[in-house]
Amino acid sequence: MISSFRLALPILLLASAYSAAQGVNPPADNIDSEPPANMSSLYLKVRLDLPLKVSKLQPGDQVSGKLVQDVYRGASEVFPISSAVRLTVDRLERRRRAPNDHWPWVIKAFTPRHERWPVFRIAEITNADGGQIPLTVSRVSLNQEVEIEQKPRKNSGSTVPKIAPPHRTRRELGPLVTLIANPVSVSSGNVNATSPPESVTIPAGTEAKVILLRDISASKNHASDSIQARLVEPVFLNSRVLLPEGTLFEGTVLKSQAPRTLSRSGSILLRFTNITIANGTSSSIAASVAGLQVNEGSHTVIDSEGRMHGDRPGKAWVAINLGTTAGIGKVADDTTQLIVEAIVSTATDASTAGTARIVSTCASAIFLLTRHGRDVVLPKYTQMKIVFDRPGDVPNQTVGSAARN
Repeated sequence: MISSFRLALPILLLASAYSAAQGVNPPADNIDSEPPANMSSLYLKVRLDLPLKVSKLQPGDQVSGKLVQDVYRGASEVFPISSAVRLTVDRLERRRRAPNDHWPWVIKAFTPRHERWPVFRIAEITNADGGQIPLTVSRVSLNQEVEIEQKPRKNSGSTVPKIAPPHRTRRELGPLVTLIANPVSVSSGNVNATSPPESVTIPAGTEAKVILLRDISASKNHASDSIQARLVEPVFLNSRVLLPEGTLFEGTVLKSQAPRTLSRSGSILLRFTNITIANGTSSSIAASVAGLQVNEGSHTVIDSEGRMHGDRPGKAWVAINLGTTAGIGKVADDTTQLIVEAIVSTATDASTAGTARIVSTCASAIFLLTRHGRDVVLPKYTQMKIVFDRPGDVPNQTVGSAARN
């Protein structure tokens, strides 16, 4: 028995060392405090100038970066892309890691259950005049993020070249801090006061950037569940604002499949069917997911129909699970032999070894067969790129003219 554990121990230590090096449990999308509930709060994404070592931060330390996208309020631009941002660490909090059921329990046993994360309260943004604008903020996430794009639809026409360039569906975004800030006063001088037409049609294929307003996952959500998202950048057509920032997108979960045994990953399909702007005007639409900005450890892919899947298990997953299977088999084999010899004094070595081999094989097979695939987890405030699947009419209350920068 002792020898079996000695053989299994190196496997467990290797697995734990790999999990610590690779970050098996990715940082959770924790929120410092509940952000402002009103739809006028600002949404900021900041790319850090340098990689951040969270464990070395202290209260009062400053972290600098730049906005990776324009910040809007309604139809007005508040801060342009690349504006300098400076964050001050208010304090450090010890928080529980997000659970990760993709890895075997031997990995979780050696993975720290808590981690320290900085709390930001004040952000200073440099405007075009060089002045510093302070904002009260709440941190949504601090991750190494990637942008995942929808795989291209297959074209059955004969004009497709035999050798097509590869389509890049995953792009590294680097260390990003996502913040929710209190609204600031902005001038509406960039919006023209011309009378809008009765209605304008949003063409099919128009893209929009939204953020989710609640957590969504393939394992917890089911078909017909409602979803909500908020527009973070206006939708333009020929310098005219069709949908202002803050527009509410509503939809449903069309299909959902939780992770299953035999390492089959989960999947989820979302559709947005309605929009509502600040004055309460609603309109029916049809839009699907075409892209995501998520933690690099999410392992999510989007197929050509807009359905999100957990990615296939990688080499690390295979190696760790095979090592764990070998350890379980060895322990089961040795344990069974000891039990049989203790209970049945007349048992021969051959019969004992045969019984132990059967038990170890069954234990290893059960472990492998019950391994679940990856889940699709989209935390609250996940940024998504959605595409209008068909033209949609926008009422005149939602239309205004703007000089787009």
